[in-house]
Amino acid sequence: MAPDDDSEDFGKMLDAFEQQTGAAPRSAKDKHTRKRDPKVGDLVRARVVSIGHDAAFVDLGAKAEGMLDLADLRDADGRPRVKVGDEVEAHVVEVGGKAGCAVLRIAGSGGMGRGPAKVAELESAAQHGLPVDGVVTGVNKGGVEVQVAGIRAFCPISQLDLRHVADATAFIGQRLTFKITKYDTSGRNTDLVLSRRVLLEEEQRRKAESIREKLIVGAVLHGTVTTLKDYGAFVDLGGVEGMIHVSELGFARVGKPADVLTVGQPVEVVILKISPPEGPRGQERIALSLKALEKDPWQDVAERFPVGRRLNATIVRLEQFGAFVELEPGIEGLLHISELAAADKGQVRHAKDRAKVGQVLEVVVNALDVERHRISLGLGSKLDETTVDAEGAASAARASGPRTMGTLGDLLKKASGPQDKGGRKR
Repeated sequence: MAPDDDSEDFGKMLDAFEQQTGAAPRSAKDKHTRKRDPKVGDLVRARVVSIGHDAAFVDLGAKAEGMLDLADLRDADGRPRVKVGDEVEAHVVEVGGKAGCAVLRIAGSGGMGRGPAKVAELESAAQHGLPVDGVVTGVNKGGVEVQVAGIRAFCPISQLDLRHVADATAFIGQRLTFKITKYDTSGRNTDLVLSRRVLLEEEQRRKAESIREKLIVGAVLHGTVTTLKDYGAFVDLGGVEGMIHVSELGFARVGKPADVLTVGQPVEVVILKISPPEGPRGQERIALSLKALEKDPWQDVAERFPVGRRLNATIVRLEQFGAFVELEPGIEGLLHISELAAADKGQVRHAKDRAKVGQVLEVVVNALDVERHRISLGLGSKLDETTVDAEGAASAARASGPRTMGTLGDLLKKASGPQDKGGRKR
């Protein structure tokens, strides 16, 4: 780069800008002075006003200007990733540089200078909290080894990511951005300790500020699955995290979130509830749902599973009073224990004595309560066709009135036939 030429070009552009905006022209003495100078370590947003051969010049406002190494702005093919008029976010790494303006580094680039400049930049980064790039070269007890500007550094495992890293070998060979938390040159070797988590948390806070205005109950947002627990899945909404309880993963019964989701999977969710933070350092708790975006399978269940319909279905859960049978994902019916006892003509104390999870049975719909999401089933293979048709006709007549199943005892009496005064089947 030719600093003098770049500085002169920038000075001309700034003079022209001042003339267009009516600002007083600068004298030769104050050509490189600024009304409000940025400080080293500041994170600033600036507008690109010129792109030279080796550098891009930006307007920092208040007659302050900055310079960016064009190498930080090139893509993989060597072409500039910005154009005049674009805004960039960068850290101030030097003030009053060779070109008489602030020297900037693109936020997150973490690049270092070359040769002896590396040591000076490393010291400046440690002093002002600037990010630096490093390559993870190995894993040792308690963390990972990182090469930064030719110096061996250490990053504790707790500072490698936002969440605990059980196995850090996957990070070996990766170039990552870190913040220096300790820089000591008093010994024989430089003691350099890093943290990646600090930068990730800062980025998360910046994202959270922009996403919070969208956090309202009923909002549909895009997110990414970050963690899976037995009770639910945590989702990053862009700096803010919410949780999908296992019951909100869908209408179909889900044993655990890992059965239907994977870490890193993009999802679209609905905000169900936002609870205020607990304590001064707590965060709001955001309840999310995938199920709320699905069609409720019970909407047209009366048309798809009318009383009297026979079908093969699978037992998904056993209780003392009966077996829950899945008719389709999200739709379950109850096969009462009396049906199982009648099939074997014996006493049954628990449904597991006569059935098992995963067993496929032929069942018949005996009764339907759409409002309460309940379906009463009978063993289709044990019922006479004439009885089923008669029961279906009677149930259809009842459907024209209020939708109710009556008591469970009434249903069982109808399913098991005439009884004597003691309630025993004759």
